[in-house]
Amino acid sequence: SGETNPRDRDSESSDLLSLFDSPLSVRSEERRSVSRKLRCLRQIDRREKKSRQRKGMKTLPASLRGGLPALRTRAARRNLLSLSSRAVAVEVPRQFRAFSNVTVTPSDLQKVPKPLQPSDTFMKRHIGPDEAEIDEMCQVIGVKDLDDLIKKTVPADIFRDTEMKIHWETQSETMATNRLRAIGQKNKVFKSYIGMGYHNTILPAVIERNLFENPSWYTAYTPYQAEISQGRLESLLNFQTMVTELTGMEVANASLLDEGTAAAEAMTLAFRATGANQNKNVFFISEAAHPQTIDVMKTRASHMGMQVIVGDHHEFNFKKQKLCGALLQYPDTYGRVEDLRQISEDLHSVGAQMVVATDLLALTLITPPGEFGADVAIGSSQRFGVPMGFGGPHAAFFSTSKENMRRMPGRIIGMSIDPSGDKALRMAMQTREQHIRKDKATSNVCTAQALLANVAAMYGIYHGPQGLKAIAQRTRGLTAVLSEGLMEMGYSTANGDFFFDTLTVDIAPISTDRVREIMTSRMINVRYLGPTSVGVSLDETTTYDDVKELLEAFSVAKTGSISYKMPSGEPNMEMPEPVKRATPFMTQQIFNLIQTETEMMRYMKYLENKDLALNTSMITLGSCTMKLNPASTLHPILWNNFANMHPFAPAEQTAGYRQLIFELCDYLCTITGFHAVSLQPNSGASGEYAGLLAIRQYLDSIGEGHRDVCIIPKSAHGTNPASAVMCGMRIKAIDSDAKGNIDLEQLKQVAADNNENLAALMVTYPSTMGIFDPNIRAICETIHQHGGQVYMDGANMNAQVGLTSPALIGADVCHLNLHKTFAIPHGGGGPGVGPIGVRKHLAPFLPTHGVIKINREVRGGAVSAAPYGSAMILPISWMFIHMLGGEGLTRSTEIAILNANYMMERLRPHFEIKFGGEHGRCAHEFILDLSKFKPVGIVEEDVAKRLIDFGFHAPTMSWPVPGALMIEPTESENKGELDRFCDAMILIREEIGKIEKGEWPQDDNPLKRAPHTQKDVMSEDWNRPYTRNQAAFPAPWVWKRGKFWPSVGRVNNPYGEKHLVCECGDVADYTA
Repeated sequence: SGETNPRDRDSESSDLLSLFDSPLSVRSEERRSVSRKLRCLRQIDRREKKSRQRKGMKTLPASLRGGLPALRTRAARRNLLSLSSRAVAVEVPRQFRAFSNVTVTPSDLQKVPKPLQPSDTFMKRHIGPDEAEIDEMCQVIGVKDLDDLIKKTVPADIFRDTEMKIHWETQSETMATNRLRAIGQKNKVFKSYIGMGYHNTILPAVIERNLFENPSWYTAYTPYQAEISQGRLESLLNFQTMVTELTGMEVANASLLDEGTAAAEAMTLAFRATGANQNKNVFFISEAAHPQTIDVMKTRASHMGMQVIVGDHHEFNFKKQKLCGALLQYPDTYGRVEDLRQISEDLHSVGAQMVVATDLLALTLITPPGEFGADVAIGSSQRFGVPMGFGGPHAAFFSTSKENMRRMPGRIIGMSIDPSGDKALRMAMQTREQHIRKDKATSNVCTAQALLANVAAMYGIYHGPQGLKAIAQRTRGLTAVLSEGLMEMGYSTANGDFFFDTLTVDIAPISTDRVREIMTSRMINVRYLGPTSVGVSLDETTTYDDVKELLEAFSVAKTGSISYKMPSGEPNMEMPEPVKRATPFMTQQIFNLIQTETEMMRYMKYLENKDLALNTSMITLGSCTMKLNPASTLHPILWNNFANMHPFAPAEQTAGYRQLIFELCDYLCTITGFHAVSLQPNSGASGEYAGLLAIRQYLDSIGEGHRDVCIIPKSAHGTNPASAVMCGMRIKAIDSDAKGNIDLEQLKQVAADNNENLAALMVTYPSTMGIFDPNIRAICETIHQHGGQVYMDGANMNAQVGLTSPALIGADVCHLNLHKTFAIPHGGGGPGVGPIGVRKHLAPFLPTHGVIKINREVRGGAVSAAPYGSAMILPISWMFIHMLGGEGLTRSTEIAILNANYMMERLRPHFEIKFGGEHGRCAHEFILDLSKFKPVGIVEEDVAKRLIDFGFHAPTMSWPVPGALMIEPTESENKGELDRFCDAMILIREEIGKIEKGEWPQDDNPLKRAPHTQKDVMSEDWNRPYTRNQAAFPAPWVWKRGKFWPSVGRVNNPYGEKHLVCECGDVADYTA
């Protein structure tokens, strides 16, 4: 998969347009045609491959494969059969076979001397243990070598017997970056005035450098361990407060996936709030809402027993008794700002809820939804400093009334106290979330968009209320100048004076084709609404000269020449009555305190110091895969060619993105063994939902739509049953046996009992118990025999890549977590990407999109607002896979399994290991059962909090086994870090021994008092049965490597629930 031949780069762009229409084109007729042309060369290829293997060369040397010219033009294909007799056909990665054929002469096959090969290959930088450490670890485990361990871990009947059709050798980081840069340069970034909820914005450099690109922020996990997450918890609380202040609502969550998803969640809330029954199941959506939002809402309603009506809100009767709610866009997709008070009153008169999709920047000037009776306000915070990025990731917001608080989806940050009475933050009301309530949860939301919410919050703090209002007034003023200039030319708009940043322009009798031609020649994108109508949206990056350029273009369209007059005088920067905002906002101290870059930098550092992330120590969260997020994979996402692309830009401008998407999808097809992949789902839970929807739609297409039973193990991730319920499925839960495997006999009985109605099985593999179930094929066959489909949860894919695959085990569909297996950072709770792969029969039911045509063969519903979900972060996974190659991907999986088994063996003499596979081996994670310590008052939370004193984040607590910890080290950690963690656990076991012996009281010991803050340790009245040194410096490395101090003691969760406060007050701690 080498660099493109420079001579082909121009000619290939048009060629790519026909081939990259969709990630599903991997099985297009054109591809099959090219494959037929290659058939005559395959026999030669096989002979050459065997010859290389005999010589000990699996493939070409890395240096050669990294530099091969890729002949991708149609001319190259035509000449395919007339190659010189000296040429040898070389096996090329599957993703290029549709449009390239790489040939080299025998002289090219000479091995480049090792000293001359690239020195910055990626695998050695990514994988923790070196060869000597691997040998030592195998000895501790009791296996001959790594191959022996893998054979004793992965069942033989599912073992991949062929290499992945990805280039084998690990690649140079520099060469991979250069190749990605070449792909990115195929994107053409025009000045965008398309709008539709996506706007150019300015990411302040101080936020970019100190937050967005800072591993203290992007490598952290969701803040379940509140004591070591106070920094980002405070930032998310600031986000919530900013949202409630701007929307005029009472409470907000800490972000959702995107505006479309937030709207769908709001519709669900309205349905449940009004009884969730067929007597009140109609939801109205204004046709003036963004079209992508309407699509996502239609998909969500399809299996929830709801009827969606899309229409003109000016003509609709909102006093219908069956109405449970309505959504209106404010300002609407055409830029109109309307007084919605009467609609609010009509809805409330029949007990329905009003949902308003709105714009945070506009709300600095227009009446907030809370003031005219809205029950829910949703939208995107993208224009608060987050690039468009071809559609995401962006932090959606969701605010509502206190009455709806416990129905609200997503994370909510609230205040509590620690043992000393100091303020401490935590995630509040978790009992309503999917990991607790499962099929009874308010939503399947797990990953949100925490990193992007933090960027938006800092943007709000940096500008403050006056700065935000100034940006909004300037945007409104420039739009007013544009409006006046257009009217002087004879154009008319649909907005009158009731606009914020968007105008809908009637260009009749001129056609949009004429306007498009002129705009394109000036590298400008506007929105084309119909034969004689266009939309123009301005933003904070728009300048006075930009407005002049727009007026020039409209002038040329109308008269054929540049003849326009810029309006004179001061523009009207205020909104008209009755939509003008009269109330102050963001009056809290934090939004009015920081005005300089110096203070902004220090505030972010102040918060950063409170949090433990991967740049401090390993994070062993089971089922979360907290591996290295390589810097070289992250760097490209803010390149202009990727960051500033509108998701609805014309196809001819997005060839680079579409090539990247095509190649990444084909990588994932190869890894999973599936026929097609969709990248639209922007979280793992969203991927689950999309996969189950594909199953339901497929069953419906073959006349078996009545099948609605989904079998789910009781040990499954909570998102599984929550997602199944969202798809209208009935849950049948099954048990695990004593070995941690699915109870096969019970499964067979449940499948037989539901033979006529069985739709699916949801299964995680390796299992959530951390083992490879040896019966997985029999399990899948049982489901297929009874007419069902197998959905594999890909949360544990880090133990499969290169060794087996979802297709090999018998699954029909799976989602992948690119934010776990393929190195996208967790970001403190998002972003994430949850693509789904499917077998051929399910491919037509993958997600589609109403604005951008993904593939003409696909007819599934939209599950995200953007056609390719969180496209801006896809380069991360592309780089990760491309740099590792087949060799590095397989090695990563092997080392992940090695590291887990090594830690398990080190801890086995001290703790009870809950489960092991057929040979006593775990997969990439394992479970420590701590329940035997309960008689002396020690539970898993005590051990988790004590680990903080050693400088470690706790493993996953209380799931999937109550009273246990689940540990997953990943392949990125070396033996030294694994040993430090194991030593910490062994020292904690010794401390428990002292409690068992009565040396320390059960209620006053280092575990019960953990974690220990500086305030604790420096207290003058230290009267505990253990020393200050034992409290804060329990191991030698804590002194030597630097002490991580938690900023608060153990958070009092019950107090926080009883005294619920979900917005920030003053910042006395920071200003003291």
